[in-house]
Amino acid sequence: MADGSLTSPGGIATGDRPEARPVRFRGGGFNPTSPRWVGAAVFVVLIAFLEWGTRAGVISNLTMPRPSDVFATLVDLARSGMLWTHLVPSLTRLAVGSALGALAGIFVGVMIGLFSVARAGLVPLVAALFPIPKIALLPLFVIWFGIDEASKYALIAFGTFTPTVVATYGAVDTVDRTLIRMGQSFGLKWHTIVLRIVLPGAMPGILSGLRVSLAIAIILLVAAEMLGAEYGIGAYILQAGSLYDLERLFAGVAILSLLGVLVSAAIGRLEARLLRWRG
Repeated sequence: MADGSLTSPGGIATGDRPEARPVRFRGGGFNPTSPRWVGAAVFVVLIAFLEWGTRAGVISNLTMPRPSDVFATLVDLARSGMLWTHLVPSLTRLAVGSALGALAGIFVGVMIGLFSVARAGLVPLVAALFPIPKIALLPLFVIWFGIDEASKYALIAFGTFTPTVVATYGAVDTVDRTLIRMGQSFGLKWHTIVLRIVLPGAMPGILSGLRVSLAIAIILLVAAEMLGAEYGIGAYILQAGSLYDLERLFAGVAILSLLGVLVSAAIGRLEARLLRWRG
């Protein structure tokens, strides 16, 4: 060609190259994120649908109260002070029982994961205890510990203990053995390997197990309060159900749902703080 540019055999000029386009980085790993407003939007849409359905007659008011009436009941409950009268005992029972069960479960789970003798002796015992319906043991705990707070603490602790044990020793088993061998090759002491390698590596599984354990603890809290408790969310729901007061009953259920959301959010914040090393 007259201007000196090269041409390919097909007659296409190769001297004028197209501009290079940037390639999106694809090595960021699997780190799913979602907008925070999506979860709130789901609740808003669901509540709006129930409000419309109960007002339009699509949903019978005999089976589902209006969300606006439930909200009004919650407001009245808060203004009268009865909300805190029922909520404080429930939170105390949940905090004490789940803390005892989770701490004991993490300790036993780590022992099973680290020591062969503990694994041989305790895994069959945990496997035998795990499928037992914990609610069915409530009368037995009342006989052992009395009808007061001790039996409620014991039931919640026992219900939290077994799933925490299973999640913890499973998480310890999944820690990369190459990292442990590397620590041993550098001459690290046993307790240093456990604190710096095993526990951080097992922490994601432990926290995931805590999510399940605390959800079970809330279920057992309600069951325990329905037997021999004057105050508590479970006692409040039982009283509303016996009177067929749907607004109060669903107000109690809404409190439990909100409690579950707050517990899940707290575990999420704990994960973000403890697992920052994952990037």
